[in-house]
Amino acid sequence: MYTATTSQLTPAKALEIARNSEDGLVPPSVTAVLERAIGELWQRIQAQPTTYVMSKEEFVVFNYYRSRFANIPTAQQAVARFWNNFQGSSHGVDS
Repeated sequence: MYTATTSQLTPAKALEIARNSEDGLVPPSVTAVLERAIGELWQRIQAQPTTYVMSKEEFVVFNYYRSRFANIPTAQQAVARFWNNFQGSSHGVDS
């Protein structure tokens, strides 16, 4: 079980821990980091709904929560903009 405080966790590390949780239970500190990251990202997307392009790091967090945004056109457009602007290896990026 991971016991770091939220100040020690990056969204990338929190995502790794959440995805590798064998029992399906994600520690509260990990959930807190991911919820903060997705909340801040969603605010940025809503502030620029037709122009904001997520970074690869933002996209992997967004993708983790994709079911939350499944029927929201702004979210679907943000994902499309990410893929339309993505350059580099797709290794580590879920589609």
